[in-house]
Order: sequence, then structure tokens, then C-alpha cells
Amino acid sequence: MLVALLVPLGLGALIYIVVLWRTAVERREVGLSGEAVALGAVTNFFDTLGLGSFAPTTAWFKLRQLIPDAKIPCTLLPAHLLPVVVQAAIFLVLLGVKVDPVLLFGCILSCVVGGLAGAALVGRSKIWLVQVVVGCALLLAAFLYALAALGLMPAGGTASSLPPGLMAAAFVGNFLFGLLVNYGVGHYAPTLIMFSLMGFDPRLAFPIMAAGGALMGVAAGLRHVRKGTADIRMILSITLGGIPAVLIAAFVVKSMSVELLRWLVIVVVLYAAVIMLRTALAGRRSGETACVDDFAGAAPGSPAAAPSGA
Repeated sequence: MLVALLVPLGLGALIYIVVLWRTAVERREVGLSGEAVALGAVTNFFDTLGLGSFAPTTAWFKLRQLIPDAKIPCTLLPAHLLPVVVQAAIFLVLLGVKVDPVLLFGCILSCVVGGLAGAALVGRSKIWLVQVVVGCALLLAAFLYALAALGLMPAGGTASSLPPGLMAAAFVGNFLFGLLVNYGVGHYAPTLIMFSLMGFDPRLAFPIMAAGGALMGVAAGLRHVRKGTADIRMILSITLGGIPAVLIAAFVVKSMSVELLRWLVIVVVLYAAVIMLRTALAGRRSGETACVDDFAGAAPGSPAAAPSGA
């Protein structure tokens, strides 16, 4: 089962690397920025912990004016794609073997299918309104899970599989999370909270989240690079800094106690909810769109959308 997931991940990453390098050479953008390398290391370290990388990367780009604002949305996904692929491979090898294979494969497939379906729907609804609803739902979920962590309501947290009813619900949930990526809703936070409330070991949610995000993001990353709207130098720099940081952070997650990870889940979900509501407010005011015709994971007008669940 793991081979069936690792092979397409590896092939997708290889194709992406070849296309990225050829594009860099053709456009004469082979080069690195030391500042962007450091930015990639910091943001991808915390992305591996579930906090997301798009929002802080966007903030730093704007603060330091590293690239024009118009290029930011289409640079983010390609820049963080290979670190997310590395996340997926590491988590699949270290933790994926502990997950019920039906649950693992089914949730990843559901997430990818949801991303494809959402790409066709995103232009037909108000993105900011979807983000408000999801942001409020995340706040409520974080409150309930905090009560569970404090022992004020029942909570599980050690299961590696789910009964048939909850497994079906997990498939549906991952389909919806994949769909919502197109609306700027990172899927890490809702996936973490859903599995945690189901009594699933939150550590074992990481291979599901990372693999789903990586497989969704490969096609989008290729398209951004080919279109010529992304900053290749920033992509190379953030990728170079991000991959080693992912390797370190992945082992932090693996060795983290379930109790500590429960509180990390709460922090992640609260952070995601606040970012989501801020993005929705900004989107309602500006009405901007970016990369509208791109694949799932590069949500129009929402640089907070990410395959890594930013």
C-alpha cells in the first residue's frame, strides 16, 4: 500500500524538479537568496508541525518586498511543494505503516478527488463566505477539543484505525477538506481536529494530511512554473531551505507525546481559524483574485491556501 503512494509521489516530484530546473535555465533565473533560504527553513519547519507555511511566507514577502505582490500567490505553492513531498514521504515511512491501510489510502484518495472537484466549483461561490463559515467552525472545534484535553469531556487519541461508520465519515471529511483547499482553507487544521475528536492518534493524521496535500499540489506547481508567473529564484531558495527543516521537524512530530500533541492541535486550529477569518475579511473588502484558472491548492485571491494546510 505504501509503495502505491510513494511511487506516484516520487515520479511527480522528479517531473517537477526537471521542469523547474529547465524553466530556471531558460529564464536565466538560476540563483539563490540567502534570506529566502532562511525563510524556507523557518516556515517549512512549522508547516511540518501543522501550522502552515503560506501565511507567514506571504507576510514576509510583503514586509520585505522580496517580490511583486502579483507574483506572490503563484510563487507560494511551487516554493513549498517539494518540502511537502518530503514531508509526505517521511510521514508515510515513519507513521504510515501504523495506520489502517484502508483508512490511509481512502482518506488520501478522497482528499485528492475533493481537490479536483473543488477546482471546478471555486468560481461559482463567494470564497470569503466559505472561509468565514469554516473559520467559525474551527473555533468551535478548538473549544470542544480543549475541553476534552482538560478532561471536561470524553476524548480518545490513541487509535490507529476507525470503526466503519467513523471511517466513512473520515472519507467524506477528507473529500470536503480537499474541496475547501480551493477556497483558501488549508486542510491540515480541519483534518487534525476531525481525527482527534474521533479518538484517532493525532500523530497518525500527519501521513494522511501530507500525502494528500503533496499529490494535490504537484499538478498545480507544474502549471504555475510553466505559466511563467512565479518567481523561480524564490522557489529555488525556499525549497533549498525547506527540505532540511522538514527532515528535522518530522522527527519532532514522531517523538512527541500524545498529550503534548493534543495541545499542539489546539494551537494549530486556533491559528488557522484566525488566519482564515482575516483572509475572509480581506477578500470581502478587495474582491481580488489570483491564479484563477489554476488547479486545486492555489485558491484564487487567497495566498493562505496551501497543500500543506497553511
